[in-house]
Amino acid sequence: MAELDKEFEQIYTIYFNDVYLFLKRLSKDRSVAEEITSETFFKAMRSIDSFRGDCDIRIWLCQIAKNCYYSYLKRRQRIVDVENVDNVSFPEHGNSIEEQILQQDDVAQIHRLLHELPEPYKEVFMLRVFGELSFKQIASIFHKTDNWACVTYHRAKNKIIKQMEESNE
Repeated sequence: MAELDKEFEQIYTIYFNDVYLFLKRLSKDRSVAEEITSETFFKAMRSIDSFRGDCDIRIWLCQIAKNCYYSYLKRRQRIVDVENVDNVSFPEHGNSIEEQILQQDDVAQIHRLLHELPEPYKEVFMLRVFGELSFKQIASIFHKTDNWACVTYHRAKNKIIKQMEESNE
């Protein structure tokens, strides 16, 4: 058990900053990134036995971090700040509510399609869009070239666009 703790301590030391920066880019909030980074490593420690080693451990940790962040967002959506209800502003023109609903539908559809994408398209797209990582950073995670990361991202984006167009026909 002590050996496993020491091994995980090394993982924590090596990858803490990568996970924190990933979450900071994703959330755009330092304190949220700190909180979720802690939660990520706690969950990783509890499930380290399930890590199969078929991908870079950094990718595995970032996947856990991303899932923790999405759970955090879902929890936040359920919280209603009653004091600020009076401060909610509604748009002036009538079509904007419908437009907002359509935008939300598009976002939901993109997320559904994204989760159907095969790897590595899904992960590269998510790291680029949600993690705001550069192609160089993504390439480093996958041990590939910058060009590979760029091409993989654009292929993923084109697959999503094509599927959205097909579903809207």
